[in-house]
Order: sequence, then structure tokens, then C-alpha cells
Amino acid sequence: MNNLTEIEDLIKIISKLPGLGPKSAKRIVLKLINNREELIKPMAKILAEVYKNVSRCTICGTLKSNSIECSYSDCNFIDEKFDKICVVENISDQWSIESSNIFKGYFHILGGTISSAGQNNEDLLVSSLAERVKKDKIKEVILATSATVEGQTTAYYIQDSLKNLNIKITKLAQGLPVGGEIESLDDGTLNSAFKNRKTI
Repeated sequence: MNNLTEIEDLIKIISKLPGLGPKSAKRIVLKLINNREELIKPMAKILAEVYKNVSRCTICGTLKSNSIECSYSDCNFIDEKFDKICVVENISDQWSIESSNIFKGYFHILGGTISSAGQNNEDLLVSSLAERVKKDKIKEVILATSATVEGQTTAYYIQDSLKNLNIKITKLAQGLPVGGEIESLDDGTLNSAFKNRKTI
């Protein structure tokens, strides 16, 4: 590659994306270079707009426009009222559950797990979860964290944090394989996990 620093740097960045390594990153970079006008130019523009205009809500953790102010009274970006909140680790988990049409209720995205690299307990949106439970008169919190050690540790931490709120706390049950992550599950497995959730 004739020691082109820009290309090397781009390959390094792309290889950090989930499911991609150096070889895949090189193929993607070559595709981009060969389609400069159709891919690189619009992608650069859109990435700049996303960087400038999109962020995570500091209350519920979902993606939002920076023009929307986060507040407990207007956080859910949803007109319907529900009495359930599904707690997930990442936005990709929320998208997986939403696309399956299994769950009707609010979502709360933690932004990781307690044991994630560099993730401290206070970085997770657990205190805002407790506030939402009180504010929205929530009757059930469904813990849809992954079946990994980190996911289960996080679930126990949340359960302990909500123990004085006098609400039903459930977690996904049968069909969720040990070590499994929510975003990688098919609709049938997710459906089984939700239907057979257990009170904890």
C-alpha cells in the first residue's frame, strides 16, 4: 500500500468494528477507494452529521437527536403509556427485541455491563432506571441482560438497586443459552425467553 498513512489508519479503525478483522477491513477500504463518489463522499458527510447531531439519552440510554433535551417527563420518545420496562445492555439488544415484536413497553439501555472493560457501576444508567420506575409508575422490570457472567452480575446489581421499590422484577428464562448475548438470538428463542421469564 506504499505506506499510505491515511489508508493504514482507516484499516485500523474499521478493523475495530464488531465482527471485522484486518483482512475484512482491507477489503472494505478497497471497496471504498474504488467507489469514492458513491461511498466515501456520502459516508463522510453522514458520519459527520451523526457525530454532530446524535447521542445517547442520559436517562433511558436510547439514541436521540441532540435537539431533544433529556428529561424524566419526556424521555421515552413514545406516545403510549406502559407499566413495564425491559432493561438491556446495548442498543443492539433493544433493536433485536423491537424487531421481533415480542415486547410492548419501555426500554432502558444500560450502555454495557458492570464488568465491561473500563465500565464502572456509576457509568451504567441504574439510578435513572430507579427514577423512571417511580416516575412512570412501573409495575414490572424485565432484566434482559445476556447470559454471560458479566450480564448476570449486572442483573444482580440492578435487582439489588431496585429492591426497595416494591415492584415485580423478572428475568429472561428458558431459551436463553448460557453465555448467549441478546442481539445474536433468533426471534423464536427470544419469544421463549420472554414468555417464560421468572420472578426473582
